[in-house]
Amino acid sequence: MTHTTLDFDRLLKLRLVVARFGEMDLARWWNTRGQLGRLGTATLRRGFPRTHYFAQARSVFAVAANRCREVFDPPSGVTLWQLPEEVEEEFDARWEHWLDHADEWKPFFQGLENLKESDLKAALQAFGLITELEAEMFSRLKRTAEGRAVPLSASFTGTDHDMALLALAFGRGEPGALAVPYFEMG
Repeated sequence: MTHTTLDFDRLLKLRLVVARFGEMDLARWWNTRGQLGRLGTATLRRGFPRTHYFAQARSVFAVAANRCREVFDPPSGVTLWQLPEEVEEEFDARWEHWLDHADEWKPFFQGLENLKESDLKAALQAFGLITELEAEMFSRLKRTAEGRAVPLSASFTGTDHDMALLALAFGRGEPGALAVPYFEMG
């Protein structure tokens, strides 16, 4: 796995957009309503004046990860919320850096608050998080027969491209019908 060159800022942004998109006031995939929206900001800002955005993110990430495991939990697979342990450890290690630079993230989180897209691919493009190649690959992504998962054809290598596909493939789900994208471990 080549995660040493992984752009963890981009991974955080991908997770944030998918997390916000999946909330009950948008795609209705997990049981949070506007936690990454204005309501969540208004609720948590008083208790966490500097880091409320990241507190909001942590809570929605936990709910999204749990819901994805309930819908489809591939035994030897990798999902956006269940990456290999060493990647998750590096991601968690970056959290303090992000908290120390919370002001730099404010514009991104404010963009999430205003997310109204009904198309995840368009939302990821609007935030500049997927490449043209990744956007083109979207049409080839298909749900499994039972509709609960989106298998990604190649083995997981831990690249930025893999992370983008894990996020983008959530767009194959439908409102109220989550489909969990996954890679098999290589």
